Order: sequence, then structure tokens, then C-alpha cells
Amino acid sequence: MTPTGTTRQTPVGEVGTQPPSVKTAPKRFYGSVILDTNRVGRDAGRIADEVVAHLAGILGANVKITLEIEAEIPTGAPEHVVRVVTENCRTLKFDSQGFEME
Repeated sequence: MTPTGTTRQTPVGEVGTQPPSVKTAPKRFYGSVILDTNRVGRDAGRIADEVVAHLAGILGANVKITLEIEAEIPTGAPEHVVRVVTENCRTLKFDSQGFEME
């Protein structure tokens, strides 16, 4: 208090003051979801519209989307399916793909 009874505010940088707090924003986002095999196109489209578009719209954002597929086939994959899926993966430039015996 000053002699007149008013409160004196100390300018930033003077002894006894604290700098204004700086609010930090999140720097990363991650998300994972299991899609319905019967509605992959629809669900992926909604994710693109409702999540990816917002993230990609941030200036300077680097958004990476990875699609991972796992299939367990108790009776084994028929030869023609192995051939078609393998060729389609090559054509679609999958980074990695393959069938396993176990």
C-alpha cells in the first residue's frame, strides 16, 4: 500500500514480481481405434473428417496416419486369397505385409 492507501502494482521485471504465467499447448496427439470390418470406408471417412482434418488444419502440423491390419484365419487362407492380397499390397505400396503359418 502507498501512503494514500492505494495499492501499487510493481512493473514486470522489478524485484518481488513474478512473470506472467505462460500456458503451454499440447504438442502431440495420438489415437487408436478398431474399425468395423463391414464399415471401414465409412468409419475411416468419418475419422478423416472429424479428427484428421482438424489436426492437419493446424499451421505447421505434421500428421501421419498408419493403417494396420491383422487377420486371424483359423482354417488358413486359401492360395488365391494369399496371391490377391499380396499383389494388392504391393500395388498399394504397403511398407510391410505378409502371411504367417502360425
